[in-house]
Amino acid sequence: IIYFATEDTALCTRLCYGSYRPFTMRIHDLKGQEVITLKRPLRCSSCCFPCCLQEIEIYAPSGIPIGYVTQTWHPCLPKFILQNENKKDILRIIGPYFVCNFCGNIEYKIKSLDGKNVVGKISKHSFGIQFPADIDVKMKAVILGMCFLLVSLFSLILAVDGFSSIRLKLFSKLCILE
Repeated sequence: IIYFATEDTALCTRLCYGSYRPFTMRIHDLKGQEVITLKRPLRCSSCCFPCCLQEIEIYAPSGIPIGYVTQTWHPCLPKFILQNENKKDILRIIGPYFVCNFCGNIEYKIKSLDGKNVVGKISKHSFGIQFPADIDVKMKAVILGMCFLLVSLFSLILAVDGFSSIRLKLFSKLCILE
């Protein structure tokens, strides 16, 4: 299955706010029908200001919330909580200490809520997502939203140019962004 993602953000907003810009991302199928909407408010990034942590909201085409991703404060690690439509914590994601690795792969581990079991990962090198096949379809959409949040935060190329158009190939266990 192939999906297309387009960002609805002005060029001035992209240039002024860079990777911290607010955006609305619309994901469409091949017929042009919207399947997911991602909304990200303007946020700064600083370990000194835990009141402005990153977040993204994931919606169904009808505007009904599917889930949320919120950053939790940590002075060194990027940590996020994945929530369902009722803002109940479901999974957590913990990133590496260094997110600027130009030659190697960077992985964000998707863990159970208690942090003991790794249930999947998001890889920066291949822009891929791995998660269990039996995970709820809404949580798959939330993980996909998390992937877009990570790409917007930590990808230097896309931070300046934005997401003009990205093709998505979805498989049962792996999502690759080309």
